[in-house]
Amino acid sequence: MDITILFKGIAVGFLVAMPVGPIAILCMQRTISQGQIYGLIFGLGVATADAIYGSIAAFGVTFISNFVLQKQFWIRFFGSLFLILLGSKIIFQKKSIEPEGTIKKTNLFNDYTSSLFITLTNPITILIFASIFSWPRLNIGIDEIDYKSATLLVSGIFIGSALWFTILSVLVGFFRNKFTPLYLKWINNISGIIIIVFGLSMLLASFLKF
Repeated sequence: MDITILFKGIAVGFLVAMPVGPIAILCMQRTISQGQIYGLIFGLGVATADAIYGSIAAFGVTFISNFVLQKQFWIRFFGSLFLILLGSKIIFQKKSIEPEGTIKKTNLFNDYTSSLFITLTNPITILIFASIFSWPRLNIGIDEIDYKSATLLVSGIFIGSALWFTILSVLVGFFRNKFTPLYLKWINNISGIIIIVFGLSMLLASFLKF
């Protein structure tokens, strides 16, 4: 068992999480409106989903990956609807910036599960992980590693993804006190519109591929 595979997993998780999309926008919106802890919990939900898809690719669970890819139309369909509804909710919500010390366990759970669901509704993530694992420079060789090494790899993916969203929420949190309720309204409107656009584009892409 090679411990370096853990660091390779961290690099992969960080790399997959970095692209700016609806997930990153939601993480920033949560951090600004509700506080840094909410952004962190939201990011943990994403990291969990990345680890799940990473484990499917790393452990070579062919049945599950084939099922997910075969049903990707419906998975992406419901995921896109969820994004559209979530974006609409953000636009029409009437919330001020909550004090940093105000932590509601229900909201934390909702943020975790919503980010987990949104990330899982992108089945292409499996293909992304499989593609990254095949990069010669990473030299992971997932077809040859044992279960202990695969577990290290998946753990690294979780850590890497969580690390990126921790950095993102901390950076956004530094500027949180600079936002007035008016700025927050604009942020919510812009974030909601972008998320709706992502949802609509994903919905359209699903029908075009169907």
